[in-house]
Amino acid sequence: MKCKFLVVLIIILSFSCKNDSMILDVDSPQSNLKVSFNLNAEGEPFYQVMFNNKTVLDTSYLGFEFTNAEALKDDFKIITTATNSFNETWQMPWGEQLDVVNHYNELKVELQETSEPKRKLNIVFRVYDDGIGFRYEFPEQEGWTEALIKDEHTEFNLAKDYNTFWIPGDWDIYEHLYSTTKLSEIDALKYVGHVNLAQTYIPENAVNTPVTMVGDDNTHLSFHEAALVDYSGMTLKVDTENLNLKSNLVGSENTDYKVKRSLPFHTPWRTLQITDNAPDLIESKLIVNLNEPNKLGDVSWFKPMKYTGVWWEMHLGKSSWDYGMTQDMNTWTDPGKSNGTHGATTENVKRFIDFSSKNNIGGVLVEGWNTGWEHWIGFEDREGVFDFVTPYPDYDIDEVTRYAKEKGVEIIMHHETSAATETYEKQQDTAYALMQKYGMHAVKSGYVGKILPKGEYHHGQYMVNHYNNAAIKAAKYEVAVNAHEPIKATGLRRTYPNIISREGLRGQEFNAWAEDGGNPPEHLPIVAFTRMLSGPIDFTPGIFNIKFDEFKKDNQVNTTIAQQLALYVVIYSPVQMAADLVEHYEANPEPLQFIRDVGVDWEETKVLNGKVGDYVTIARKERETGNWFVGGITDENSITHELTFDFLDEDQTYDATIYKDGKEAHWNDNPLDIEIEKMELTKGNKLSIKLAEGGGFAISLKKKNN
Repeated sequence: MKCKFLVVLIIILSFSCKNDSMILDVDSPQSNLKVSFNLNAEGEPFYQVMFNNKTVLDTSYLGFEFTNAEALKDDFKIITTATNSFNETWQMPWGEQLDVVNHYNELKVELQETSEPKRKLNIVFRVYDDGIGFRYEFPEQEGWTEALIKDEHTEFNLAKDYNTFWIPGDWDIYEHLYSTTKLSEIDALKYVGHVNLAQTYIPENAVNTPVTMVGDDNTHLSFHEAALVDYSGMTLKVDTENLNLKSNLVGSENTDYKVKRSLPFHTPWRTLQITDNAPDLIESKLIVNLNEPNKLGDVSWFKPMKYTGVWWEMHLGKSSWDYGMTQDMNTWTDPGKSNGTHGATTENVKRFIDFSSKNNIGGVLVEGWNTGWEHWIGFEDREGVFDFVTPYPDYDIDEVTRYAKEKGVEIIMHHETSAATETYEKQQDTAYALMQKYGMHAVKSGYVGKILPKGEYHHGQYMVNHYNNAAIKAAKYEVAVNAHEPIKATGLRRTYPNIISREGLRGQEFNAWAEDGGNPPEHLPIVAFTRMLSGPIDFTPGIFNIKFDEFKKDNQVNTTIAQQLALYVVIYSPVQMAADLVEHYEANPEPLQFIRDVGVDWEETKVLNGKVGDYVTIARKERETGNWFVGGITDENSITHELTFDFLDEDQTYDATIYKDGKEAHWNDNPLDIEIEKMELTKGNKLSIKLAEGGGFAISLKKKNN
């Protein structure tokens, strides 16, 4: 990664007198967005945000409560201010694009209480053309060495009743379906006691971030946070009457504070992406830009890849994670004898290795390879159940890794911790060293169940540090981490590029067993404009056997097969699973060709169209080859798109293969109806494509004579 250019300028603040106070304004580089900061008569700090000369956030107050000190929210005066403009271009070692422009104007306000003990607090605003970020800085100061934060009171006071796409502010899990309501109609408490989740805790009417809103004037907003380090995750408490959001940090049952920090320190960035259309939300790089540059240096040992694995057959019930085959996590079973349907066997994994090797797929994920799966969830004594070096008797790790290397395939490690954090932390060095020994460079980690130590939650400060420290340690062994049941993505992949992907949403597996019928067709057209704004998603696309009646008659995937192909482009991740069974791919060689061809690492990304919750079409240019791939998905409504290929290279002809819904395709009635068409395309060509209900399309555009 290299800096292309850097400009640091002093910009002029706008001062005006109002009620004997000083208003500080800072504009975005193109002046479409403005942040104003001020103190009221009681010395309370507040800010306002305008976009295209319209108020988006009205007077929104800022402050803190502590358990070891008086609240820090008023009696302030402005000591000094500083501003600058910053402009650089940095490069992603892997990602949605190669070059990222980081251009903002910054305002830093230094505050101090007028009365004793005269504590100091700084607030820093960075204003981009596509949004804002701001954070609090607690500088080193005499007489105050430690902050025990009871809560942070950051307000977002909305000027309108926006149409909002949200999930409840669950302290333990993000695996909820999105609701679409007016801001004034949000009721998160109705999701308490969700039957499909292993753990959930929703203490009040709050939402998790990213939460995206759309106004009747087409203003698009998405609230989130960036650079979440040594702090608690932020939910947003909803005041439905006053259209106000207020930060509510995830806590712990073990302490009367939510964050413990030694001074000096700063909080994560509180972020708001603001655009006048839906596609620009996806193209925004605000979240990664607010993170620090790469601290790991060269990470070329990690290669973006597609992968297969035994995961889906376990969700279907064809095989099991545990060697004893009970599938009953509430009783202890002696794992000394297998009934022969254990999924992670040497023979079965070799099948996936062979298939991957033949089909341009670089990895195989092996879940259920290690001992402990007979007694891993639902117990208080989960500590010590798993180890991360001992395979079951029917899995020869030496032979599997030897065979994979011979076939040019990398084995992806799996570490299910059962949320027993102390067990995992004690074994991390040993576990990562084993991976290094076998040349494994990626691990999928899992945290199913209630967190141990008891009283902690998945999204509190304790677990934020656990997740981050695990990834930092993994980098020392040249291991990249794909976390499931994770803390939210906040752009740390820029600082630690071995944080490659994560779950953190209702994934594909809910289609296999959820009692509510799985993910509805609108789910992913919402996800693209909400969860995906925070970072890469390990969604596990590519299910060809949509109905899977031979395994489960009451469940299915609620998309067409063409949409499953489109997801390789639409839902971004540098690791993309071909999730279905080998036999289902071998029975469908023509649509399989798109999975063989599609890239995973991109030079450029263009969002061609989109409407939050309805549809989205994305084009991505592959690094090295320069080939383009396009994917489009829709919700339960059919739609026709008129595509213009103005993003293609000049004077270049492409061999295009189009995978689209057939004339009778429908996500429920006829999901396997697919048409495949080939043609030549050049820059500026136009194409009309119809997407069926719950459908989609995928296009590969290979440079001719490449």
